[in-house]
Amino acid sequence: MTKLEVGSYVASMKAAPAQVRDRELFLERVRLRDEVPTVADLELVGLGGSCGKPAFMLPYVLRWNEKNTLALEQIARDFNCFVEYGAYPHLKLLDGGQEVAAVQDWSMVTLVFMRPGYDLGVELLTRLRDDLKD
Repeated sequence: MTKLEVGSYVASMKAAPAQVRDRELFLERVRLRDEVPTVADLELVGLGGSCGKPAFMLPYVLRWNEKNTLALEQIARDFNCFVEYGAYPHLKLLDGGQEVAAVQDWSMVTLVFMRPGYDLGVELLTRLRDDLKD
């Protein structure tokens, strides 16, 4: 079991409510983006806007089809999750429904958002990277 080792990095990017108007602190935080963590050979490329989960860019652009949605559902089963299909798919734990990953397919990039505290985060990210490629 391998958690993503990016929790402290993600936390360092966020501002406390009393700091959100401080431009100088913002500039200090963004300098941390010069050296970003890598997990499963994927560079952290950002954070989710509303959720703050670390985002990793897949090395290919994904277009959903029957084959890769079935692969996604198999990955979900292997990690005791289910797939929730909304604007993009989310993997949620069968026990309690906590979201552990989301796969966003955009026109030029595919991003995987991962919950840093998930015990199998590296393994799940690796499977998503490897098994969704056509």
